[in-house]
This record gives sequence, C-alpha cells and structure tokens, in this order.
Amino acid sequence: MDLKETYNRIAEDWHQDHKPDDWWVEGTDKFISLLNPGDSVLDVGCGSGIESKYLIQKGFDVTGIDFSEKMIEIAKREVPEGKFQTLDLKDIDKLDGVFDAVFMQAVLLHVPKHEAQKVIEKIGDKLKSGGYFYIAVKERRSDRAEEEIVAENDYGYPYERFFSYYTIDEIKKYLMDSGFGRMVYENISPAGRTNWIQVIAQK
Repeated sequence: MDLKETYNRIAEDWHQDHKPDDWWVEGTDKFISLLNPGDSVLDVGCGSGIESKYLIQKGFDVTGIDFSEKMIEIAKREVPEGKFQTLDLKDIDKLDGVFDAVFMQAVLLHVPKHEAQKVIEKIGDKLKSGGYFYIAVKERRSDRAEEEIVAENDYGYPYERFFSYYTIDEIKKYLMDSGFGRMVYENISPAGRTNWIQVIAQK
C-alpha cells in the first residue's frame, strides 16, 4: 500500500487523533503575525483541514491541497469555508496563481531527502516575492535512521508510512539554497516522543 492509499485508509481515524494536537500553535501564531489580514495562504498537504481552519479563523484566504482524496473530503466537510482540492505535491506547478504565504506542516517528512530541495524550490515558485514559508518536520533522533518505513497499528489495524527526519540546520540550508535568504523563526517543539522542527523563511 503506497502512502496515498494509506492516508485514504486512515483518514477518519487520523483526523480524530490529531484534532487535540497543539505543538504547532506557537510557530503558526508567529507565521500569522508576519501576515496581513486577508492574505492568501497555500496550505500544502493540508490533510483534514485542521490547520487550514485555524488560519481561516484568523482571517486568511486559505487554499488547501492534499494528495489524499479522503483527507480532502473531510476537510471540505469540516471546513466548508475553505478552498480545498486534491493535488499531489509533485504536481504543484499545475496550481493556478501565487500566494502571499505558504504553510507546509508534516509534509516534507514523507519526502525522500534527496528530493527535498527540489520540492521546496517548486513550492517556492508558488510564493510571491517577500512572502513567508512555514515548514514543520520531525527532528532526527540519534537512535533512528534518517529515513525509514514505519509499521504502525495506532488505530487497531496495520499500516505503514515512509518517514524522513531532519536537523534544523538541514531545513535552513534547503531553504537558503532555494532562494530564501532570511530565516525569520526557528523552534523545536516536543510532542510526546517526537521533536517538531518549525522554521519560517522569507522569500
């Protein structure tokens, strides 16, 4: 089962499981503080729309994309005021327009590290000059590989997902090498057994 099929399968359980998460709020609020009311925000890998809803409630014009049809179905149900469409990250150049800001949480962690630079560059093309790019990934732990396929059974049935793990310096280098000259914010937030890296850069 590939990653898209996995997320289609676990979508409802994943949505309920992640609604209480709050590790991302501080970094997201910093991201929000850099924007102007009504700014357009592209939520890349929006999942079931949890963060999109938060951004919309703060007064932004949010477009959410995700490769999982089931996740987009939930997002449309839960956040009817949002604009959501099924679109693979690799096809982001097919998306019309450019945006004031890009929000990408827990997405790059499913991208093989040798592809990360290219993905960031393609997403950067959807950002206006001077715009802000928020990225959140899982921090690499010393006792784990940089990349792995993880077998899970959190919802009472087995599934697998590919993960890649990063250091904060790696993320900053990817951004700088993609033309983001100014790092505005960086933070590492613990959540259970995971440390989440959050970085905001300006184009």
